[in-house]
Amino acid sequence: MNSTINWLAANQQVIYIVILMIFVGIEVIGRVPSVLHTPLMSGANAIHGVVIVGAIIVMGQAPKDNIAALILGFLAVVLGTINVVGGFVVTDRMLEMFKKKGPKK
Repeated sequence: MNSTINWLAANQQVIYIVILMIFVGIEVIGRVPSVLHTPLMSGANAIHGVVIVGAIIVMGQAPKDNIAALILGFLAVVLGTINVVGGFVVTDRMLEMFKKKGPKK
C-alpha cells in the first residue's frame, strides 16, 4: 500500500494531465456535429499507425525470453493494423457516397 501511495505522489502531475486530457477530449468530441463523427473517427483510426510503429519498436527491443512483451507487441501490431485498415475502408466508403453517378440508361 505504501509503494502505491509513493508512486501516486511521484506521478501526481502526470495523473492530473491524463485526467485533464480525458475531460478536454470529451468536450471536444461532444461538440462535434453528428454528421462529422464518421470522418473524424476514420481519420483517428488512420493515425493509429503510430501504435503499429511503437509496437514494432517494443517487440524489437524486448528480450527474447520475455514472452509477455512479445505477445503484447504482436497483439498491438495486429489490432493496430486492423484499426488502420478499418479506418481507410470507412473513409473509402464515405468518399464513394460523394462521387457523381453515371448517366441513367
